[in-house]
Amino acid sequence: MAIALVLVLVVIGSVLFHVLSPWWWTPIASNWGYIDSTLVVTFWITGAVFSAVVLFMAYCVYRFRHKEGQKAAYEPESRKLESWLTLITAVGVAAMLAPGLYVWKQFVTVPKDATEVEVVAQQWQWSFRLPGADGKLGTSNARLINSDNPLGINPEDPNGQDDVVVEAADLHLPIDKPVKMLLRSIDVLHDFYVPEFRAKMDMVPGMVTYFWFTPTRTGTFEVLCAELCGTGHGFMRGIVMVDTAQDYTTWLQQQSTFAQLTGPAKVGALVEKAKAAAKLE
Repeated sequence: MAIALVLVLVVIGSVLFHVLSPWWWTPIASNWGYIDSTLVVTFWITGAVFSAVVLFMAYCVYRFRHKEGQKAAYEPESRKLESWLTLITAVGVAAMLAPGLYVWKQFVTVPKDATEVEVVAQQWQWSFRLPGADGKLGTSNARLINSDNPLGINPEDPNGQDDVVVEAADLHLPIDKPVKMLLRSIDVLHDFYVPEFRAKMDMVPGMVTYFWFTPTRTGTFEVLCAELCGTGHGFMRGIVMVDTAQDYTTWLQQQSTFAQLTGPAKVGALVEKAKAAAKLE
C-alpha cells in the first residue's frame, strides 16, 4: 500500500513541478515560436505516458498485493494487449514526430529575401562575415586561412572584396529582416546557439551548415557554443545585437571590408621591398 501511494505522489509531484515551475525558457526574440510549441507538445505527450505507466504500476501494486490463499494467473502472451500497446505507441510517436517534421521543413526553407551572414568558429572565438554593397558573399576556402586572412576569403573573387569582416567582435543584425546563417568551423566541432533565437546548428569542419531566423526584438543576446570543443569551451561566448534599421546602418558603415583589411598589408609589403632594394643599391 505504501509503495502504491508513493508512486501516485511521484506523478502528482511531477505534474505540479512542470506546471508551477519558475524555470522556463528565456523570452523568445525570433520567429521560431514553433519550436517552443513543439517542445510543449512533446512534454505533454511524454508526461501523459509517464503518468499512465506509473499510475498503472501503482494500481497493480495495490490490486495484486499479496493475500493469503490467492494465486497469480500466469499469462506469458496476450495478442490483444500487444496489439493495443503497439497501436498506442505508434500514435504517440507519430504525435511527437509530426510537429517536429513540420517545423524542420520551415527551418531549412529559407525565404528568398533573406540576407546571408557567415559565422566562422574556431577555438575559442566567433567571427562573422557580411555581404557588402553587392549583396553577395565571396567564396572562401580553408586552405587560404592565414594570419592576414583568418576567414579564408578568396582574394581572387571580386564578390569578396567588399565583404564586411567582423573578427572576434560583436555581430549586429537588423530587426524584422530574415537572415540565413552560414556556419563554418576551421578546427573542431562547434555549435552556434543563441537561446533567445531558439535556432541552433552544429558546425562541422569541411562543411557549411545553415539555418535561418528573423529577429523580432531589439537587444543584446549572448552567443553560446553548444558543442564541447575543448578546454576553452565554457569561455567561447559572443554577442549578437539586434538593432533598429538606422542603428544597424550606422554600425555597418563603421566596419572594415576585406579589401580594406588586406590593402594596407600589401602596401606595407611593397614598401619593405622598396627599402630592401634601396639598401642593395
